[in-house]
Amino acid sequence: MNCPYCSSADTQVKDSRPTDDGNAIRRRRVCAGCGGRFTTFERVQLRELTVLKKSGRKVVFDRDKLARSVSIALRKREVEPERVERMITGIVRQLEARGEGDIPADEIGKLVMEGLKAVDAVAYVRFASVYRDFRDASDFETVLDELNSDDKS
Repeated sequence: MNCPYCSSADTQVKDSRPTDDGNAIRRRRVCAGCGGRFTTFERVQLRELTVLKKSGRKVVFDRDKLARSVSIALRKREVEPERVERMITGIVRQLEARGEGDIPADEIGKLVMEGLKAVDAVAYVRFASVYRDFRDASDFETVLDELNSDDKS
């Protein structure tokens, strides 16, 4: 594992333990070169997933990219990291359980929308604004109306 600070390949594991949900191993590492400390996660991957983009292009599914997108939507929101990790793991498990290697990008977006709706309404609207490609304020109103109608039912 290369150090994210100095790119040295000489890193050592100082501590390993399972995550709270038991789906990954959390490893604390230290770089022998610069002394930097960082955390890595090791997960089981059931199958290789490919994302089918709207353009028709195929790219390998990247869990970290999914996590970054969710993190951007949740920026400055007070949501427990464990809850976010459970949501992301749940999305990945749903994708793997489909039994198909090729997953349309919009299917992933729908799963993220469902997950964020349950976790944080503000993050849901933020993600929706990008995922649905909002053009003006009425697009926000539509999503807020959807959110409010779901809360009442």
